[in-house]
Amino acid sequence: MKIIKRSGTEVDFDPQKIIIAVAKANEKVVPSARMTSLQIRRIAEDVQIAAQNMNRSLSVEEIQDIVEDQIMNQRAFDVARRYITYRYKRAMVRKSNTTDEQILSLIECNNEEVKQENSNKNPTVNSVQRDYMAGEVSKDITKRFLLPTEIVSAHDQGLIHFHDADYFAQHMHNCDLVNLEDMLQNGTVISGTMIEKPHSFSTACNIATQIIAQVASCQYGGQSISLTHLAPFVDISRKKIRRQVADELHSIHEAVTEEEINTITEKRLHEEVRNGVQMIQYQVVTLMTTNGQAPFVTVFMYLNEAKNEQEKNDLALIIEETLRQRYEGVKNEKGIWITPAFPKLIYVLEEDNIHEDSKYYYLTKLAAKCTAKRLVPDYISEKIMLQNKIDKNGEGHCYTCMGCRSFLTPYVDEDGNPKYYGRFNQGVVTVNLVDIGLSADGDIERFWEIFDDRMELCHRALQCRHERLTGTLSDAAPILWQHGALLRLNKGETIDKYLHNGYSTLSLGYAGLWECVYSLNGKKLTEAEGEALGLEIMRKLNEYTAKWKAAEQIDYSLYGTPLESTTYKFAKCLQKRFGIVKNVTDKSYITNSYHVHVTENIDAFEKLALEAKFQALSPGGAISYVEVPNMQNNLDAVLSVMRFIYDNIMYAELNTKSDYCQVCGYDGEIEIQEDDHGKLIWKCPNCGNTDQNKMNVARRTCGYIGTQFWNQGRTQEIKERVLHL
Repeated sequence: MKIIKRSGTEVDFDPQKIIIAVAKANEKVVPSARMTSLQIRRIAEDVQIAAQNMNRSLSVEEIQDIVEDQIMNQRAFDVARRYITYRYKRAMVRKSNTTDEQILSLIECNNEEVKQENSNKNPTVNSVQRDYMAGEVSKDITKRFLLPTEIVSAHDQGLIHFHDADYFAQHMHNCDLVNLEDMLQNGTVISGTMIEKPHSFSTACNIATQIIAQVASCQYGGQSISLTHLAPFVDISRKKIRRQVADELHSIHEAVTEEEINTITEKRLHEEVRNGVQMIQYQVVTLMTTNGQAPFVTVFMYLNEAKNEQEKNDLALIIEETLRQRYEGVKNEKGIWITPAFPKLIYVLEEDNIHEDSKYYYLTKLAAKCTAKRLVPDYISEKIMLQNKIDKNGEGHCYTCMGCRSFLTPYVDEDGNPKYYGRFNQGVVTVNLVDIGLSADGDIERFWEIFDDRMELCHRALQCRHERLTGTLSDAAPILWQHGALLRLNKGETIDKYLHNGYSTLSLGYAGLWECVYSLNGKKLTEAEGEALGLEIMRKLNEYTAKWKAAEQIDYSLYGTPLESTTYKFAKCLQKRFGIVKNVTDKSYITNSYHVHVTENIDAFEKLALEAKFQALSPGGAISYVEVPNMQNNLDAVLSVMRFIYDNIMYAELNTKSDYCQVCGYDGEIEIQEDDHGKLIWKCPNCGNTDQNKMNVARRTCGYIGTQFWNQGRTQEIKERVLHL
């Protein structure tokens, strides 16, 4: 059995330490109030049994809570008071400097919680350690100085989650849609160097990767770019190459037709497009930003975004090459083709590509092939999005999310034009719905009372995020605020204007709707009564964001939080507060956003149809998925799911597996099993390899692919997923 120390280090449970601690408290009381050595040993034994029954690694604080309970059970109240006093004094000593042990454990790579905090960061790398070390200092400052005590307390108890506290001390925002079109067409500045409009597609791709890296280093969330913004440079290259071909042929006095020149031109152009796309893919996966990971970037592929037919055809060429190269993958250190985490790809399903007789259906078939092998692209339905995202002019719009799922609200600028690129999200605070449900103890009136209190708590926390950005100077991140990624402000100008009136958003996240509903009425979201209550809760959440928006002219928006490590944190906090409640807290994770529970037997089409109702009530972002087996030999089934997505839900994805064992060369699903201590480990079913450093595992857990493994809670969730197809 393992326990997690305050530093995050995971160690073996040692009952002797409990015996020593209780014995010290026992010695401090008068002889008549002391316990016997047998009683003390029994306390240690009972604590061990209680901890084992939790079926997870407990923290030191949780162990000490159980010790207190067991001392009280022995009716040794004087000893209990001594023990509690000792704990309090030690806590005060630790508070004088809360970061030292955390940082030291990071450097030595034995902090289990931080090691698995982000499935795309390698915690042994110096740059990642440096980012985590800075993050620990930031969290310490944030908790002690920058946030109200009630927000910190609610976060620590797992009532809410104040996201990205490790970046809060700086004036940084969450995620955005990069205005790549403006930067490429009108020039930009990178590291003090003027970058003019590129004169070829390959140069545009090179500049795009530099922009991606710079943007990633100035924020902490995801970013998205559109391939449409690169499409105009295909024709620029075409004309440039055509002139070169004509000059070459004329220089050797060759008499050639226009058709022959065009044929040679298109062949060379395809090669340039191939090289440009390869540049983006390889630079994105090999670049290391200041936070120690590859840029969290999403690439958007939307044919109808093109301005004319020529641009659409050139965009189709880029999309085709992007899908082909992603299908191929990238080589790992052993030279084996594997699935990369980034860039994330989003493909828009539209009338021009969804039907078998559509002009661009060949791209959709290629997308299906790529999804079956590499988990991407994910899919946006233009049809449904135009219905869901309607601006104040009554017009629907289709656009990409920021990163993995955070969507901007529809916005019309001062000239009456819709605007999405250049906008951003200020930050997220998530409410733990399960805690509200359990706190109400089945009383629906009590539930709404607690719900109201938690909403106000979240509101105050979100206001803290907004206030932290207020007054931010454009000089803080020139690439964002001065040189076109988001805005073109003057030096010394603040971003304040763009924090209001819908230009940017603030996200109220929510988690555990499935367990919340079940805790209240014993029904699942897949049952009529459960669905009705779940939708009522979603509508109530939206009422609050609408009320805040109207009062403050800030676009609060409801967001289906992608819990990665927080799913484990929330589960542990719930178990500590409420114990093990069947079908509610009996897992080491809670369910993301509105999702159907991963263990629920439901087919892909039924799941997507049900979740579409909830996704429509999550305007700040959400994504649905279906879990599928290896579909590489059944692309017709993949295409049928894609057509269903087009007709029924705005944003969805298919989850398959893409693994490789470096020891034996096994190319299949790496399995999750329990070791002798009850810990979940990854194991090659072919050779038995359990060394995570000698395997490549790719799983989508939060809308994006993770490749650096996960904490025990998320790993259990992955293990328990049932197939929907």
